[in-house]
Amino acid sequence: MLGTNNKENVFLEIYEDLSDSVFRHCYFRLSDREKAKDIVQETFKRFWECLEKEKIENTKAFVFKIANNLIIDSYRKKKEESLDALAEGGFDVKSDDYEAILTSVMGRELVSMLDQLSDTYKDLIVMRYIDDLPVYEIASITGLSENVISVRIHRGLALLRKNNTN
Repeated sequence: MLGTNNKENVFLEIYEDLSDSVFRHCYFRLSDREKAKDIVQETFKRFWECLEKEKIENTKAFVFKIANNLIIDSYRKKKEESLDALAEGGFDVKSDDYEAILTSVMGRELVSMLDQLSDTYKDLIVMRYIDDLPVYEIASITGLSENVISVRIHRGLALLRKNNTN
C-alpha cells in the first residue's frame, strides 16, 4: 500500500503526464468539451480510488481503459446532442480567432471521415493516431490481441483511403 504523501505524489505525476491526452481522447470521441471534462475528472477520481487498492502494471493503459469505459457509459445513457442543441446551449466559436476556426474545420473534416467507419475501426485509429498510443497499450485497453489491433487499423486506413478517393 502507498503512504498518503507518496500516493498523492504518484497521482499528481500521472495526472500531469496523462490529463491532456485523456482529455483530447475524450473530446475527440464525444465532440463535447464539457462532457469530456466531466469524464476526465471522473476518470482520475476512479484512478485515485484504485491507486491504493490495486497493483497497476501499465498506468497509461489503465487510465485510458477507465476513460473508454466512461465514454461507453456516456453513449449508453444519452444519444449525442445535435449541433443546434450545442448552439442553443451557448457553444460559440469566436469569429476573430482564425487559427481556432481553421483547426475546428479540419477537425470536423477528420471526424466526418472517421464517421464513415464502424466503431470497430474508428476507435482503434483514434487511439493509435490521435492519442498516439502504441499497439500494445491499445491491446491492453481493449482486451484484443496486438495482431487483431494491427489488422483492424490497417483495414480501417484502407477503407478511409478508398472512401476518400471516390
